[in-house]
Amino acid sequence: MRRADRLFQILQILRRQRAPITAAAIAEELETSKRTVYRDIADLLAQRVPIRGEAGTGYVLDRGFDMPPLMLTPDEIEVAVLGAQWVAQRGDVALQRAAQDLIAKIAAAVPERLRPFVFEPATGAPVGGVQTPDALDLAEVRASIRAGTKIALRYRDETGCESERVVWPVLVGYLDSTRLLAAWCELRQDFRHFRTDRVTGARFLDERYAEKPSALRARWRAHMRARRELRERDGATPARAR
Repeated sequence: MRRADRLFQILQILRRQRAPITAAAIAEELETSKRTVYRDIADLLAQRVPIRGEAGTGYVLDRGFDMPPLMLTPDEIEVAVLGAQWVAQRGDVALQRAAQDLIAKIAAAVPERLRPFVFEPATGAPVGGVQTPDALDLAEVRASIRAGTKIALRYRDETGCESERVVWPVLVGYLDSTRLLAAWCELRQDFRHFRTDRVTGARFLDERYAEKPSALRARWRAHMRARRELRERDGATPARAR
């Protein structure tokens, strides 16, 4: 690997880390020596790149630092295009348009020599099957997730039983043919996952729930980890929204 490419990759590694990362871990990923990493870190510091840390403790890149946008490698371009292709086939209408726009913007922004990785990628998302129509506006759902506001749902489960509940939306999961809304359910006092095609009515409330969206997401992730560990231990079937 050329030195310039290695320096760029070190910055990429530091950008994606929230906690300090050691020279040994960087060296392992780049398949080089710790001594080389130490020398490269010193070179980056000499170029006034705001890296904090020291040998043996680890290094972290100040959050205020950024590189010019769309300095992408061929692999990164193909990752972005592959993900956008998948969303363009399986997302809701707003995300489909956004995915198509993203591909066009990447093509316009990268150098000419990299455009074949956009228009003729070596990877591709399989063509999606029949998409189950959503029964609520997922653009509004995403806005509620960002704002930390509640949604009042009428929901029909797989047995045809209908219920009303107020939920705190966490995220929308996009599967091959359906979508799931993960949310804290006030009725059940627990996290539930609702198929969006089984929602029979929705009102987007202005009322905020009593915690930060980031804290709610952290609780949901912990809940999902616990469920996964339980299934692995007991072979249990995931609970459906009830």
